[in-house]
Amino acid sequence: MLGPNPPRPLPTDQLRFAMPPMYDSVEDERQHRKERLAGALRIFGRYGLEDGVSGHITARDPEFSDCFWVNPFGLSFNHVTVSDLVLANQDGQVVDGKYHVNQAAFTVHAQVHAARPDVVAVAHCHSVHGRALSALGELLDPITQESCAFYEDHALYDSYSGVTVDTGEGRRIAAALGSGKALVLRNHGLLTVGGSVDAAAWWFLSMERSCQVQLTARAAGRPVLIDHKLAVATREQLGGDLVAWINYQPLWQEISRSEPDLLS
Repeated sequence: MLGPNPPRPLPTDQLRFAMPPMYDSVEDERQHRKERLAGALRIFGRYGLEDGVSGHITARDPEFSDCFWVNPFGLSFNHVTVSDLVLANQDGQVVDGKYHVNQAAFTVHAQVHAARPDVVAVAHCHSVHGRALSALGELLDPITQESCAFYEDHALYDSYSGVTVDTGEGRRIAAALGSGKALVLRNHGLLTVGGSVDAAAWWFLSMERSCQVQLTARAAGRPVLIDHKLAVATREQLGGDLVAWINYQPLWQEISRSEPDLLS
């Protein structure tokens, strides 16, 4: 209870502020990535981003960098647990786990991981608004604070060749992504990457909402673009993976506390 005198501000070093964890061992880091991956999949399920057996999130193993943890083929996002996750190598062969993986989706993820050693996680789902924007063959415009996080940091893969099953197509998609955080796959959907599972998942959720805002604004009228310099400045403030990680933490807290069985 506060006393009769006006309260004094507490020193900032006494206030709690979440930051990405440090690990004592590779086993601890692996467990953390798997827990966050299972949680992200459940969050995607809650947001209605699952469409049949389409959609994946992959997380690079911290020890075996050419192997990736991924959701099992045919298992609902809403039911995934840590123990359900599958570890597959660069060729999509299962090296740990009891389920198959979606080879078509994994082809793209593996090539993105190979081209971007800085990337820990890749997210791709057939979301409604992402598909709608991709059908227009357009990028996000800088019309909101959130969309500015992607300004000049995402690209368009301006091709469609059906279900991706060959490594050549995967390499072309990875090349189109370049050093950016996100990609619009024309007539297909969205793909995002991050230096953590949390960041990749947040970028996907934020990009999907930005697509929704852009389509809604355009349907209502003529959106006003944010000036180039201001858009760049906003991206520099909000477009880093640490900011994405921080933004994602309330979602992780909610899913891990309300559905603790995901950790089993």
